[in-house]
Amino acid sequence: MTFVDEARLRVWAGDGGDGCSAFLREKYRPKGGPAGGDGGDGGSIIAIADAGMSTLLDYRYKDLIKADRGENGSGKSRHGAAARDTVLTVPVGTLIIDESSGETIADLTRPGQEAVLVYGGRGGRGNARFATSVNQAPRRADPGTPGEKRNLRLELRLLADVGVIGLPNAGKSSLVARVSAAKPKIGAYPFTSLAPTLGVVKWNEDGGSFVIADLPGLIEGAHEGHGLGLQFLKHVSRSAMLLHLLDASMKGPEQVMRDFDAVNAELESYSPQIVRRPQVVAMSKLDLPESAAMFPELKRYFEQRGLELLALSSATGEGCREIISMLGRKVVELRARQAEVDPGSAATD
Repeated sequence: MTFVDEARLRVWAGDGGDGCSAFLREKYRPKGGPAGGDGGDGGSIIAIADAGMSTLLDYRYKDLIKADRGENGSGKSRHGAAARDTVLTVPVGTLIIDESSGETIADLTRPGQEAVLVYGGRGGRGNARFATSVNQAPRRADPGTPGEKRNLRLELRLLADVGVIGLPNAGKSSLVARVSAAKPKIGAYPFTSLAPTLGVVKWNEDGGSFVIADLPGLIEGAHEGHGLGLQFLKHVSRSAMLLHLLDASMKGPEQVMRDFDAVNAELESYSPQIVRRPQVVAMSKLDLPESAAMFPELKRYFEQRGLELLALSSATGEGCREIISMLGRKVVELRARQAEVDPGSAATD
């Protein structure tokens, strides 16, 4: 299935039905009286987060979604039926923004969470509503009010416990394929991954798991839209913690450190909150002789900054289990902290 993480959409709620102006005279009601019914309310449009969806493809080529109009009132005090609401299912992690005002209408981060995007119009009142002791034959009936209309932007921001970041060709896709059942595209050239990939990692024998995301490679100037730019960074913003992969093959330690700083600088330029999230740093491609030889010296560089550098090989699996276990423990800690702040938001381990 094609991964689509952004869509634009016009949504029009249904108009309210018109009230009716009518009079009734029957055999046992010789004086009759006003008998116009009310119009029904128009349908609203509601978005609901569905854990079974993973893309906004369904809305990529839809320009307009309209809800039904309420029925008009009629004689004999019969009220018009209210229209049914129109329900749009979207992936968990969808952000819904009003294009005109820039207002965030909804941020659907939990399965089943819902939000009203536009409200249907109110049904108009029939003339039976206006009868009084003074005015016993009112001819007034109100029209239904129009439903709301909005131009929306839908953005899918993947929800992952661990986001794997790094420069293009750092080995992110290979690692995700190694430790989960996900099958991201892998190639010996930069920008193999053109869209994020989610995988579920089982990290202990008790069934503990977490979600890992292979995020497309980042380059300098990404926060300004260079390369995959903001398409990459908006998905990083949802990750609870980061695994930063570094490719040390055919590079000196100074260049590797510059690569590390460049990626973090892009994160900070996009959002200072992201770069402050827990970050585990690991050198990939440990199976290559040049990388293995570089590791001790590179580890000292990081120690001088007060950082721990780990190493792994997705090809042989060396170091992967240890790093995954460390990430699993950290994810459990983060979930526990989140549960203290918002008991309804934390996932069970």
